[in-house]
Amino acid sequence: MKSTGIVRRVDELGRIVLPIELRRTLNIAEKDSLEIYVDGSSIMLKKYQPACIFCDSAKDISVFKGKNICAHCLKELLQK
Repeated sequence: MKSTGIVRRVDELGRIVLPIELRRTLNIAEKDSLEIYVDGSSIMLKKYQPACIFCDSAKDISVFKGKNICAHCLKELLQK
């Protein structure tokens, strides 16, 4: 993990602000969803990209009954 040297305080509602430089670099826009990961005492944020529940692909995703499924896996399911 690489340090950016940027320090932010948590406000009274538990929020932090991601600096505009990081948001531009990582292509994070207003209203984008972020996934939160915990690794020991570290917190990691990752831009959320929906992925197929079967193969974890993020290409050609459709939602079926609240679950993400890619076109390839959907085709395989339809063949069975």
